[in-house]
Amino acid sequence: MQQLSGLDAAFLYLETGQMPMHIGSLAIYDQSTAPGGKVGFKDILRFYQQRLHTARAFRRRAVHVPLEFDHPYWIEDPEFNLEYHIRHIALPKPGDWRQLCIQTARLHARPLDSSKPLWEAWVIEGLDNVAGVPPGSFAVVSKFHHAAVDGVSAAEIASAFHGLTPEVEPGDAVPDWQPEGHPTRMGLLGRSAVRSIRQPLDMAKFALRNIPAAARVGKGVVTGDFGLQLKVPRTRFNDNVSAHRVFDGRSFPLDKIRAMKNAVPGATVNDVVVSICGGALRRYLLEKNELPEESLVAMAPVSARPDSQRGAEGNQVTTMSLPVGSDFAAPLERLAAVTEASRRAKKLTATIGPSLAADAAQFLPSMTTGLLARAYGRSGLARRLPLFYNLIITNVPGAQQPLYSMGSRMVAIYGLGPVAHGLGLFQPVVSYNGKVMISAVSCREIMPDPSFYCQCLDDSYAATAAATSVV
Repeated sequence: MQQLSGLDAAFLYLETGQMPMHIGSLAIYDQSTAPGGKVGFKDILRFYQQRLHTARAFRRRAVHVPLEFDHPYWIEDPEFNLEYHIRHIALPKPGDWRQLCIQTARLHARPLDSSKPLWEAWVIEGLDNVAGVPPGSFAVVSKFHHAAVDGVSAAEIASAFHGLTPEVEPGDAVPDWQPEGHPTRMGLLGRSAVRSIRQPLDMAKFALRNIPAAARVGKGVVTGDFGLQLKVPRTRFNDNVSAHRVFDGRSFPLDKIRAMKNAVPGATVNDVVVSICGGALRRYLLEKNELPEESLVAMAPVSARPDSQRGAEGNQVTTMSLPVGSDFAAPLERLAAVTEASRRAKKLTATIGPSLAADAAQFLPSMTTGLLARAYGRSGLARRLPLFYNLIITNVPGAQQPLYSMGSRMVAIYGLGPVAHGLGLFQPVVSYNGKVMISAVSCREIMPDPSFYCQCLDDSYAATAAATSVV
């Protein structure tokens, strides 16, 4: 039995029917490369069964302390059933990209069952008319609760399910797995009492440890070293979200984006991607006569996982505040502005340190955090309180060579993530095999036209390519 960290537990506390807190992906596979040219559902179950030991998240579930006196615990689920977690469906006709996006959004909208290990994989057949996808391909929509994994640990789990050749390896020797019994209420309360005695000392240590960083941040804010955009404009993306999700995505050539960054000294691939998103947001809001004068600001999660903890699960992440340059009409000026903003944001993040958010989350009041989150949604405070961010943009680098799972070549992979009241647009970015795939996840009321937004992404990419002389 292992207790969740404060940051991991926060994702359980914040979850409501309108705000499921899972991340995931839509991966498309060409099964013609598999042995025999076909992958059956039983083959998929067997493949997963042989790899369950690669991540504890597959077979452990959360157990809550009575009355939420303390953060929950993970236990190895004695009732684990693989066939509950892996489902098999077919895409409605005509089996095109639009239908795949609609089906992905519906699956992503459903909260995970908190009485079971917090993950699902949906195998989708019938991709008969998805442009650019080989005939007979299938998709897998994966869902992992954010309490169990972050973007980096999810990518590490995925790597255990993929290889560099179509040959299906039998998997490593599977170690013995021991389920755990459900802990007693008194046992959980006893653990909570012990931790509550230690907490004042832990809080004092936390405060002393972070005084130097706080002083450095204060000095940097006063001197303007961080260039913080103090006014974050209110947009349609900063309303309450509903339980209905929308999804769409686009794929762009990585070599072209790498070439674009050379137009601005110091620019990175991520700066170009953020600039393209900024241009798309500008076009989208202009079309609706809603473009604010100030740039929209993205929350950009950054992994704080040290190399010594590669393979560990849970969340080890900090965030950057990053203006996306939506206040610039010219793509080259936008890219230059994003590059400078990114440089300053990285400086601020380095000054704060990688573990502040995770350390502070240890002291979240477990009894009231969930109540406050639900009250926040019901009260409509998202429409009235000052904003820190308008949207989320996260970037997960992937392998730059073809990968295979169950013998099937992965054709494309798009990220999925949660939206929340006041933060209603999530844009995960994944690079894989020479492509950069940008997704848009929102709710139906905030973004009723995700395909139009993705057209704005296409237009912004084309404008940036033209401005940087990339053909």
